[in-house]
Amino acid sequence: MTKLWGGRFTKRPEQWIDEFGASISFDQHLVEEDIEGSLAHVSMLEKCKILSSEEANQIKAGLQTLLQKAKNKELMFSAQYEDIHLNLEKLLIDEIGPVGGKLHTGRSRNDQVATDMHLYLKKHVQQIIQLTKHLQHVLVEKADQHVETIFPGYTHLQRAQPVSFAHHLLAYVSMFKRDTERFEESLKRIDISPLGAGALAGTTFPIDRYYSAELLGFADIYQNSMDAVSDRDFILEFLSNSSILMMHLSRFCEELILWSSQEFQFIEMDDTYATGSSIMPQKKNPDMAELIRGKTGRVYGHLFSLLTVLKGTPLTYNKDLQEDKEGMFDTVTTIEGCLTIFAGMIETMTVKTDVMESSTKKDFSNATELADYLASKGMPFRQAHEVVGKLVLECIQQGMYLMDLPLENYQAASDLFEEDIYHVLDPKTAVNRRNSAGGTGFDQVRQAILKVKEDLKQEVNA
Repeated sequence: MTKLWGGRFTKRPEQWIDEFGASISFDQHLVEEDIEGSLAHVSMLEKCKILSSEEANQIKAGLQTLLQKAKNKELMFSAQYEDIHLNLEKLLIDEIGPVGGKLHTGRSRNDQVATDMHLYLKKHVQQIIQLTKHLQHVLVEKADQHVETIFPGYTHLQRAQPVSFAHHLLAYVSMFKRDTERFEESLKRIDISPLGAGALAGTTFPIDRYYSAELLGFADIYQNSMDAVSDRDFILEFLSNSSILMMHLSRFCEELILWSSQEFQFIEMDDTYATGSSIMPQKKNPDMAELIRGKTGRVYGHLFSLLTVLKGTPLTYNKDLQEDKEGMFDTVTTIEGCLTIFAGMIETMTVKTDVMESSTKKDFSNATELADYLASKGMPFRQAHEVVGKLVLECIQQGMYLMDLPLENYQAASDLFEEDIYHVLDPKTAVNRRNSAGGTGFDQVRQAILKVKEDLKQEVNA
């Protein structure tokens, strides 16, 4: 059968060429957006008297029929018609006759596909924002349960200072808040309509691009027709924001994997988010966390792939741009799935508070408390640092911890030490005393939780 664009050609490509060039295998994800865009376009053509009301009504009825069939998964697509646009145009003509061919008046597939992707991303970015906020809510609720759960904080993956476990969780809440803000900011550049830009130069028909944009719920239109059809920055920005979000999820997954190991035993994953071994009956593997950590790589890959595609494409549209969709679709699916799984993991995991707290009493993470103690009594901090370092070495050599060291040993190191030193060394005291703004002191953490809850509540009500 003749191509819908085949009037200029004397030969038809072989089937394998059709299949290589076709995008219908993946851009059928845009079927509803494509029909939505076409409904707005035909309404605009009617308003501008480019189509008669009778023609417009016929086309709208046909499109509504196709939309219902699409929702029911009843449409059949073919690589012969390359993409979602030509497939739907062919189906529309089959449905209502030659008048269906008038739908494409005043537009090109170039502005059509760009419009579809703007509509698609606008919907899914809003959904991702909601999923990210839900994850923040889950983390805050978990934090609220563990304000006074003492947890070993790390630097260089070495025990550093004891902290509130809630404080540790709230660090990720802050990260996910920034992720949310980035996605929200990106909506400004997604919420723009390319429709009516034509192939690259606009159209001779007296169209009203602002009207079609209004019908589609866009806040504005592209002001330059060449930019409208060639711009993929909004997808790059989405992929970049998604990569940062996945990096945050991956960092957290790495910690969950460590914490659930025999070596740490700080948490236990719910059975729903773990798997067993086909050979080792005792195993409980944190597979969902590992998968999220692994899927981070594919999202990074989609970002670098599109950056590479775009770096050498001159204005305006080039077939290379067909490579913009699969990575976008896959990233949306990956992000939405990972956020849903991750929230479930956090909500259902068991926190072993006794193991966490016990671990802070079998290390030297309270050494800074000694240095601060001496500094608060007038000793220069650098000198205090050296004194405490020697005490730590003394404990290591004697096979004990700072809490076990006799008072006379402390007073031999400095006459500034008094009996209250053991209260200062207690991990819970150490945590609670750190009440500087943004610190891990219990009062600071409670204030932080209240603020996050209030912020999330305001966002819901906004």
